[in-house]
Amino acid sequence: MAKAMDSEAQQQLNVTFLPYPTPGHMNPMIDAARLFARHGVNVTIIATPANALTFQNAIDTDFTHGYHIRTQLLPFPAAQVGLPEGVENIKDGTSLELLGQISRGISMLKGHIELLFQDLHPDCIVSDMSYPWTVESAAELGIPRIFFYSSSYLSDCGIHSIRRHRPHERLVSDTDKFTIPGFPHRIEMTRLQLSNWERVRKEVSDNFERIFESERRSYGALYNSFHELESEYEQLHKSIVGIKSWSIGPVSPWVNKDDGQKINREHKEELPEEPEWLTWLNTEQNDSVIYVNFGSLTRLHHAQLVELAHGLENSGHSFIWVIRKKDGNENDNSFLQEFEDKMKESNKGFIIWNWAPQLLILNHPAIGGIVSHCGWNSLLESLSAGLPVITWPMFAEQFYNERLVVDVLKIGVPVGAKENKFWAFGGEDKVVGREEITKAVVELMEKEEGREMRKRARKLSDASKKTTEKGGHSYNNLIQLIDEIKSLKISKAVTEAS
Repeated sequence: MAKAMDSEAQQQLNVTFLPYPTPGHMNPMIDAARLFARHGVNVTIIATPANALTFQNAIDTDFTHGYHIRTQLLPFPAAQVGLPEGVENIKDGTSLELLGQISRGISMLKGHIELLFQDLHPDCIVSDMSYPWTVESAAELGIPRIFFYSSSYLSDCGIHSIRRHRPHERLVSDTDKFTIPGFPHRIEMTRLQLSNWERVRKEVSDNFERIFESERRSYGALYNSFHELESEYEQLHKSIVGIKSWSIGPVSPWVNKDDGQKINREHKEELPEEPEWLTWLNTEQNDSVIYVNFGSLTRLHHAQLVELAHGLENSGHSFIWVIRKKDGNENDNSFLQEFEDKMKESNKGFIIWNWAPQLLILNHPAIGGIVSHCGWNSLLESLSAGLPVITWPMFAEQFYNERLVVDVLKIGVPVGAKENKFWAFGGEDKVVGREEITKAVVELMEKEEGREMRKRARKLSDASKKTTEKGGHSYNNLIQLIDEIKSLKISKAVTEAS
């Protein structure tokens, strides 16, 4: 009996997940960790207290259902970097200075995390791409390190290809187009659409060099994508980066599909009986409303908010717009307040402040499309709901995601965003005008091409559901990866015993 128990303990796979504290990275990794636990893995998630609060309810629920999953808390060094208690996530950075302090606090955790790895004895570390040093940690422990990439295969392949070939350096102007070398589709971009660190060679690129170097040295990579969405770029990733990868997405709809309730995990309390926006949405015709949301890290400046408001109004289409209240910016708030009153009166639009249950809204039959910053999680959620997209990328890898949506999947209308720029970096902001916004909404909602896009988006939605069912690509990939880590664990034990 003891022997059986012993071998059972040996069979139990221990996997430690290390998410990076920004919603676009953290949320999909938490969902991936929960999927591992649902397939019999003993899962530990390392997080700081304020970050853990955002997902702890889901973990507790999984635990009460008998899954082996827990959070290992690490105190965040707020006082040491001059931050108030509870400011631990990149989304809390309202200025460049604050962002710098949060990043410093995160990097100060390295030593503590390494000690935790020693204590936890994991059989595998799944690490966010932003912690390149975990490759060494895993090597010291003699276990595999899986590189977790929180965006599309196409974006990772694009970054690698451009780093290698540097096609943008041969151009005369920032707005001239170049083609990404070695791609199965003709994908054109401009120098301005690349991240700042890709455009120029300087220190910040050293950090990214380390990230991509650590990817190459990993045992494999884990992607929140699915075969039917990006099979050609899945193939290309293998030849460009040279490591195995497993696409197990879309993780959020998969992990939440048994819950019956599509309520976003970040929502602290239950929805009231029927919120005002839902009453309004229920009166709208199917596929007639456009949903506008730019994610948790984007902040639009006043001139852009004005153009967007007029662009939506002039399109003649009903819309729901989610806006984060800015601290103390009277200018924005008074304009938006007046705009909100006007829309309520005309019954043409609805503004939701700060937070909205995105999955509930996207899956409402009245929603016919989304205006998106092309953050990967938002795109996957729109896709799962079968919605075409008006693409408005802002920064990071979002311009690559736009190309996937527009050129490869053909389910998107670009609004014409020209420059890759994070709001905190100052400088002059390029404004997308109301005419372009109106034109894109009309094309998506009224034109024949928009209808074709909706059909294609619905097909992808069906594929996204099938892929996570038993026998589907993503389902099989997850099982295969878990089995592979198990056999690595067994051969390691055999080697150590001999």
